Amino acid sequence: MGMPETVRRWTRDQLLALPDDGNRYELVHGELLVRPAPSSVHQDAIAELFRRVDPYVRQYRLGKTGLAPADLDLGGTELVQPGLSVVRLLPDGRKPAEWPEYGVPILIAEVISPSTARQDRMTKREVYQARGVEQYWIVDTDARAVERWEPRDQRPEVLGDRIIWHPGGAPEPLVLDLPEYFRERWGESG
Repeated sequence: MGMPETVRRWTRDQLLALPDDGNRYELVHGELLVRPAPSSVHQDAIAELFRRVDPYVRQYRLGKTGLAPADLDLGGTELVQPGLSVVRLLPDGRKPAEWPEYGVPILIAEVISPSTARQDRMTKREVYQARGVEQYWIVDTDARAVERWEPRDQRPEVLGDRIIWHPGGAPEPLVLDLPEYFRERWGESG
């Protein structure tokens, strides 16, 4: 006789039926991940990143830049709410309008905190890599560094000076000056 399953496996429908209680819920391999509302530090860091990424995405008509909360369906049992994501335009050239149209992002960025670091660095990273997210950035505001992951990476590239992102279809890369980004985030003068 086998052992009874003691861990509840969640479905997308069950997650989507949860009431709005201020938490962010994500589903990875049937596991419900619960995150509290983001801190001011987290929100400021994501907003600063959005202000740098979105104009580039728009300029080269790469797709659509989004912010959490979101219900991105990566296929299978995953439903995630990354801090920032960039998805491609639809085949007819339109921006996706509904969550099921979004598909797998070409870029996901998360700002880590002590309560989310393990999920972001392990659980979610493994899913993002397996689903083919082209780049996954883990922003560590305390260390003032970004860990960049690509689908086949065994270890992250840890960046402190700049991050260069050159997605297909863009004639030139986006270059982010990381010391400037972190100074802006912390309200420091240059």
